[in-house]
Amino acid sequence: MEDYKRDFIHFMVQSDVLKFGQFTLKSGRQSPFFMNAGAYVTGAQLHQLGRFYAQAIEKSFGLDFDVVFGPAYKGIPLSVVTCIALDELYGKEARYCSDRKEVKDHGADKGQLLGAELHDGDRVVIVEDVTTSGKSIDETYPKLKAAANVEVVGLMVSLNRMEVGRGGVKTAQEEIQDRYGFPVSSIVTMEEVTLALHNHEVDGRVVIDDATKAALDAYYEQYGVKA
Repeated sequence: MEDYKRDFIHFMVQSDVLKFGQFTLKSGRQSPFFMNAGAYVTGAQLHQLGRFYAQAIEKSFGLDFDVVFGPAYKGIPLSVVTCIALDELYGKEARYCSDRKEVKDHGADKGQLLGAELHDGDRVVIVEDVTTSGKSIDETYPKLKAAANVEVVGLMVSLNRMEVGRGGVKTAQEEIQDRYGFPVSSIVTMEEVTLALHNHEVDGRVVIDDATKAALDAYYEQYGVKA
């Protein structure tokens, strides 16, 4: 496992973003883990988060793109800190853009989008926290294409939950790739998280002990993609 991936896993735990226990998801599933990117709240955390996204994007998609797009609401700060980190790490100048939940009909910046204006031919990387069902991309992609004839280079999420998608056969990320034709990648997968944390300490405590590992195995037996 690459160092930045292991560092990101520890970063999620230390930031209290990735938790283990019993959680009811929006889908109704009872999950033994939960990730909340909204818990990144300090300047230091957001600065480091942008660097992790920038590194993962460079490794997965390269740097031949123009815009980093973050779907509202959590994607808005993600797109901003990623653009800052791209400049800081690689000298890459990218514009940030996000959508609004409601169309703004007054002032000088009317419309569905905020941030940079999209132009025909722009190459776009989308950033999200986590993709469970792909619903947000189903809402976001038409907005992008309606704004301009852009090309989506890829979607980067922080954590691939590796659960079966709405079709019941492939993961949500694989379903998005099939549906829209652009690659979907993640900084880390839950398989990598489990490998890095099982019976290993972070700041003096074991995050995934044998009992938690058993709960994760049972969850993926039910909701994981079958080989």
